[in-house]
Amino acid sequence: MSEIFDMIDAEIIEKLADIVNSKELSEITITNGDKTVSVKGRKCIPAPPPQLPPAMFPPAPPVQAGAPAPQEKAEESGGNIVKAPIVGTYYQSPAPDKPPFVKVGDKVKKGDVIMIIESMKLMNEIQSDYDGVVDRLLVSDGQAVEYDQPIMIIK
Repeated sequence: MSEIFDMIDAEIIEKLADIVNSKELSEITITNGDKTVSVKGRKCIPAPPPQLPPAMFPPAPPVQAGAPAPQEKAEESGGNIVKAPIVGTYYQSPAPDKPPFVKVGDKVKKGDVIMIIESMKLMNEIQSDYDGVVDRLLVSDGQAVEYDQPIMIIK
């Protein structure tokens, strides 16, 4: 330990410590030839996350004036709107080689499984809250869906 103080003046270390404290720095390192002094402050401030250049963000899709949102179209048609209860991926069948749970024109009863929404690697069977006939499918198989997004209309 005394070898370090022989190589570097204790007064320099005190001055560096004063600079770290007065400027509220997390650390200061000085190198002179083969001598290096590093003084750390009491609080280490994490480095800010790197900023992505604006070119990395995809442009927002254009908004068409006068085009009603899918939910507005669904409400205009009458019937019961089945909405996604969770965020995930919509699947109309239990497996790619299996028939869909429901198709347009199919009769459904309350409690029938009408779709699967995959969320966080879990396959969630979604049951109908309504009795009726499937009037329209508003999303396609394998499409990402948001919470409360209209999926189908049952009349």
